[in-house]
Amino acid sequence: MATHAPPVEERDARPLDIETMRASPRRLLAEDAELPSPEELEILTLRLRGHIMIMIPEVEIAAGRQPKDDIPRYCALACVGEARMRLNLEPGRTLPAGIAHAQRLARSVNALCDHVVNLGGDHS
Repeated sequence: MATHAPPVEERDARPLDIETMRASPRRLLAEDAELPSPEELEILTLRLRGHIMIMIPEVEIAAGRQPKDDIPRYCALACVGEARMRLNLEPGRTLPAGIAHAQRLARSVNALCDHVVNLGGDHS
């Protein structure tokens, strides 16, 4: 099921807080990251999902401003597709499987942040 960016009049006018959105992935992807407890993992996974849901329309809008044959536009939209796919996946039942799932979400958050910044999207 594809979702599309909301009309401009329905979007929040505040700029994205990219730095805050990048903090959650660091919790899982940093070399010295400590393993989260199951409770922490659940909260972190929900936070990452929320970041992705916010970023997808922003990346789509920023990509839509680029020429149709623009390679960064194509890459950004491919990233959106992968992020949507990851939102539809369920984490495994074990802690290691849940962590792996959250790490994939974290990588999508990082990539979406990179794309919105590189495409000149509205961010702080």
